[in-house]
Amino acid sequence: MNLGKRDFCIAAAAVALGTGARAQAWPAKAVVIIVPQAPGGTNDAVGRILAQKLTERMGQSFVVDNRAGAGGNIGTQLAASAPKDGYSLLLTISSTQAINPSLYKSTGFDPVKDFAPIAAVGVVPNVLVVHPSFPAQNMQQFLEVARKQSPPYLYGSAGNGSLNHLLGEMLNQKTGLHLGHVPYKGVAPALTDVMGGQIPMAFASLPSCIQHVKSGRVRALGISSARRSPFMPDIPAIAETVPGYVGDLWVGLFAPAGTPPAIIDKLAAEIAALGNAPDVLEKYAAIGMQKMDGGPDRLAAMVKSDIELWRPIVKASGASVD
Repeated sequence: MNLGKRDFCIAAAAVALGTGARAQAWPAKAVVIIVPQAPGGTNDAVGRILAQKLTERMGQSFVVDNRAGAGGNIGTQLAASAPKDGYSLLLTISSTQAINPSLYKSTGFDPVKDFAPIAAVGVVPNVLVVHPSFPAQNMQQFLEVARKQSPPYLYGSAGNGSLNHLLGEMLNQKTGLHLGHVPYKGVAPALTDVMGGQIPMAFASLPSCIQHVKSGRVRALGISSARRSPFMPDIPAIAETVPGYVGDLWVGLFAPAGTPPAIIDKLAAEIAALGNAPDVLEKYAAIGMQKMDGGPDRLAAMVKSDIELWRPIVKASGASVD
């Protein structure tokens, strides 16, 4: 009997050592970073920056796999069901993880239970932009003008249930305005119509509109971050006029739930190191993203808090997707 217990202990120790050795050896082959958005967008650009730098630092290939569709749900479902071995990761944005669960009747994934958070990577503010002829130069004037407008002003967004749609709904809720929503198939056509005078305003990500702001084709009244962006410090935060108004797009790296903690910790440390590298910060700045500091615990807290933030706003907007 004693020999049996001893043999069992030796076997268990060998399994533990083998598991530890495998975790320490990671990565032993290429790692796929699933990006659930189409090529060319902010998240895709971030994914390619990280893939290049992680490949250089870790001695194995990190490759981006774009799996767009259903507002990010298709790629996110794929990541949720991937093997829990560290060779399939998910780089995604806050709207997919925090808004889609309230927007879609079924996303096919649980944003909390199905994923192990790794690191918060960066944040991208949205901007309220208006046509240059709009009769307001700042947010205070905007509120005064908008409250008197009948019928209400219209604003454009990237589509029903998109973050920039819900930013308009949040502004309505916090100010008592009744801005009307015009959904487009992407933010680019919305901006085109603002510049052409077909609609007076839109919410757009900073990377998508920064050149138009600089050229004077649109006027920026405020950004959705709690504080001003270092890339456009002359644009006030909307929260300076409307207290509590905050709604950012963040980018975060996740693994399927159950991925070994040693792999999660190793990746979190690598992302933190990259966030302090001057060449990486320069690349982030080029796409209008400000780096974030925060490992698994902070990213987990961000997901949960944003789900609670957007749930009532989605409900109030009436947006829903089958």
